[in-house]
Amino acid sequence: MRRGGLLALLLLALVPNSAAAVKQRTSMQAVLPYVMCVTCQIPLSNAQSAQADDERAFIQQLIDRSDTLSQIKRVLVAQYGTAVLALPPAQGFDLTVYIVPVVVVLGLLAALVVLLPRWRRNRPPPGEAGEPGPSALSKEDAARLDADLARYD
Repeated sequence: MRRGGLLALLLLALVPNSAAAVKQRTSMQAVLPYVMCVTCQIPLSNAQSAQADDERAFIQQLIDRSDTLSQIKRVLVAQYGTAVLALPPAQGFDLTVYIVPVVVVLGLLAALVVLLPRWRRNRPPPGEAGEPGPSALSKEDAARLDADLARYD
């Protein structure tokens, strides 16, 4: 009995999973955020031109052909060039679009980590080196302050 159960389990493992074998269908709404109108240079979902209509029709043909999102993007790049993509591909010179912001933020954080302690260390305490500290009141001001405070008691 044990051998038969193990054999059945092995056979089930070898049979392709029907859920994995089914190709997920792509929709127009899933493709539009990744695509630009080539002539208008705005997202295809917002473009209102003959070229935009042609691109949407072409995408619909690819969807009807049951292409996946990555296949559709590859076909669009082959047809219209990389200008059709809303985000540049993460390769070659276009990779700088993704790397530069991260490097800038890390550089600013490093500058803060280095400079902030130095700035706080080198800052003179209040009352020294040109910073005005608390000053003593003159006798006249002290008397006037005492008189004002006495009125509110």
